[in-house]
Amino acid sequence: MSLNTKEKTKIIKEYNVHEKDTGSCEVQIALLTKEIDKLLLHLKKNPKDLHSKRGLIRMVIKRKKLLNYLKKESEKSYNIIIKKIGLKSK
Repeated sequence: MSLNTKEKTKIIKEYNVHEKDTGSCEVQIALLTKEIDKLLLHLKKNPKDLHSKRGLIRMVIKRKKLLNYLKKESEKSYNIIIKKIGLKSK
């Protein structure tokens, strides 16, 4: 269910702020979004998988916290990442 190394590397290259960036808010948000999408597909096939559902909720909460932090620190970066990922802003 989780992302493999190639997928993670591709996402990191697409969303990184500088060349050696692997942990900025933008990268973390992008990785969480991709994992959330994968988990949603799994849960559509397996609706009774409560462990995965709990994990999904935790990921969504973590992404929301990161988005709130990014919005507070840099409104410009927040707007860019929202458009790239395709989320709706408040």
